[in-house]
Amino acid sequence: MMMLNFFAYMPTISLSNTVSFIAMKNQGLQIGCHFPAIRALGTIGFIVAMWAVSLAGLEASRSQLYIAAIASLVLSIYSLTLPNISLDTERSSDNDIKIPSWLSRIGLDALCLFRKKHMALFMFFSMLLGSLLQVTNLFGSPFLHDLATPEAKISNIFARYPSMLLSLSQISEVVFILIIPSVMRKFGIKPIIMISMIAWCLRFTFFAYGNFSDTGMFFLISSMIVYGCAFDFFNIAGSMAVDLEVPAKIRAGAQGLFTTLVSGMGPCLGFIISGKLIDHLTINGKRDWHTFWLTFAGYALCLLIVFLITYKNAGAVPLNVNALD
Repeated sequence: MMMLNFFAYMPTISLSNTVSFIAMKNQGLQIGCHFPAIRALGTIGFIVAMWAVSLAGLEASRSQLYIAAIASLVLSIYSLTLPNISLDTERSSDNDIKIPSWLSRIGLDALCLFRKKHMALFMFFSMLLGSLLQVTNLFGSPFLHDLATPEAKISNIFARYPSMLLSLSQISEVVFILIIPSVMRKFGIKPIIMISMIAWCLRFTFFAYGNFSDTGMFFLISSMIVYGCAFDFFNIAGSMAVDLEVPAKIRAGAQGLFTTLVSGMGPCLGFIISGKLIDHLTINGKRDWHTFWLTFAGYALCLLIVFLITYKNAGAVPLNVNALD
């Protein structure tokens, strides 16, 4: 059932990005300048949903899924009222990628991106970072619920409502989303990916030492703050970099490929590794969260080292700098 859920939901990410990018171009808006602010509204919606579920006491209830299903139905009906997006208005002078007709016909034209070494490496490391995203999404809430002892709930509001604490990550996202254009313009994509890897390392390290005591709360809150950087600097910036890099005729496919790696293959890898690790670290029903989080902090650090060694292509995925102005 969860697999069916993923098949239904995950394509909506690349689809919404593609529709947004095309709509902005058709209206003469610059993606690098306007997309982050638009994408931030989605994160704000995420925060509202987390707070509503937490305050209603539904964090461990399937009722939250029924609410999400109803909200999705309302959203789908609303989507029918939006103006039609025509691909015919897309213009591009990019002719550097020759696309075999048979690939185009079956929707796999974006695979041509792997002919470029820097794009292949960019996609590969994005997939590995996607596995880290799934680890924190999958185990962040159970981890906080394990820490929320009856004693902690008495003195700490976040122990009573763990999702409210997790929502600080999304609040941090909003801030980092808005600074992406200036960071991409100044540094390019390679330093952004490096910063993301460092942030993931800090995210898991802070989790390893976090709890609901005074000192532990400092680490938990710090982990939530760096999450915004860890997520935005490879996911949001990555989708923008892909759109700016590829010819118009394969942008939709490129977004689909990026999402498949980041939200499909990467999470599958994260599911398998993290599931086996937490099983190994669970003794008599008690999970060794400290070792669990430090293991993935080390994984993020290894990714950073390998990335620095292998990704030497002029410091960045080539970007249309004018599109960020």
